[in-house]
Amino acid sequence: MNLNQRTYLLVTGASRGIGQEMAQQLAGHINDAGSVVVLLGRCELQLQKTKAVILGDRPKLTVHTYSLELATSKAADFARILDETLSGRECKEFERAIIIHNAGTLGDTSKHAHELGDIEILEQYYHVNFFSALALNREFMRVFADQCKLVVNLSTLAALEPFSSMAYYCTVKAAREMYFRVLALEETPAKTLVINYAPGVIDTQMTLQVQSESHDPALAAAFREQRESKTMLTPQQTVLKFVQILQAQKFNSGDHVDYRD
Repeated sequence: MNLNQRTYLLVTGASRGIGQEMAQQLAGHINDAGSVVVLLGRCELQLQKTKAVILGDRPKLTVHTYSLELATSKAADFARILDETLSGRECKEFERAIIIHNAGTLGDTSKHAHELGDIEILEQYYHVNFFSALALNREFMRVFADQCKLVVNLSTLAALEPFSSMAYYCTVKAAREMYFRVLALEETPAKTLVINYAPGVIDTQMTLQVQSESHDPALAAAFREQRESKTMLTPQQTVLKFVQILQAQKFNSGDHVDYRD
């Protein structure tokens, strides 16, 4: 895949961790003449830092930031963001549109699976981690219906295998992955290419949360050991591998591709 094209790039969860690194590295590969980068996240201050890094390297890029809470976001919010960031532009000006569905939360790892059942909490968790991604993706697909698109879902081994104490995370990641696999099946790969990328175990706030809050001492110990032995991946390492995967483009649309593959 030739990434050096005039691109509309939208990244969720771009204020820190993998999302921030995705935005920075991909922005370094796209054609800076006429490309647009849109950063979504909760913390405007951190989004501005991501923007500054990008513009420090690629000053000709147009970069927008939007701070929003996915727990309350609606399709209309995403439609407005797409409309505002395309103001004065036509979609046909872009050779490719890329969306990175990265934003997500771990959920309460102190809970056993049999303890889940508070509908209000479940609705909020699924709104943040699943419903908002579907709503955003619908608007993205609608706006760029006639353009070549790359749709990226940040997945995980937990979408395929169960992990003790991670019922929230495993169920929502499995749901997201299946949605994007169905999307890939229904769309023409030449027009819409979909990839579910599992980045491996990364040294981020999320893995720290598992380490400190999981009710499963073996899982917490495993994360602690990896962190202390420095065998966890960095965001830079896994995103570099992801970029290489895109450039080689040996995957089929909808595939689950793991860092370890």
